[in-house]
Amino acid sequence: MDHAFPCGNLSLDFVGTLRARRDESPTEMLTSPARLDSWFTESGIVDGDTASRPGDVTAAIALREAIYSLVAARMAGAAFDGSALSVVNDAARKPSVIPQLTPGGRRTQATPVQALSTVARDAINILGGPDADLLKECSRPGCTQTYLDTSRGRRREWCAMETCGNKMKAAAYRARKRGESSRTTVR
Repeated sequence: MDHAFPCGNLSLDFVGTLRARRDESPTEMLTSPARLDSWFTESGIVDGDTASRPGDVTAAIALREAIYSLVAARMAGAAFDGSALSVVNDAARKPSVIPQLTPGGRRTQATPVQALSTVARDAINILGGPDADLLKECSRPGCTQTYLDTSRGRRREWCAMETCGNKMKAAAYRARKRGESSRTTVR
């Protein structure tokens, strides 16, 4: 897999295709039509190639940034940006991905526009529904992944335990061990 899906949520994982967004040099994962196609496939939106073109990558990045703007505003309790709303709503107005039943089973093919519509609709469902109150950003420095905190007590700190959670726990363990060794050498 080329892409990461730490949240298990379509639109929030799509927002995560720009990694470490506040760093001086964030990592862009949607660098080509082929990379966009691979994200659509790996996310499970489609089963095959969507035949993306450079203009589709531009539209995908615009949608991603609009969704992030709306998510960040929601988490901050701020008003939504009008242009971000327009981008998301315009994408959602297009036909979305439609699965088909074939003699071989379920098959999902779509154009890039349909795939992006599916992502936009997912974002609308989150931001316009009760899950919006569950939005959080990963607390690991450098990670800017947003996720829905559905944990008991709403005390989840990381986008995913397998990645950021393990890194933070390992760093805390090493810091405790360094503190213990400095106390034993001081005696």
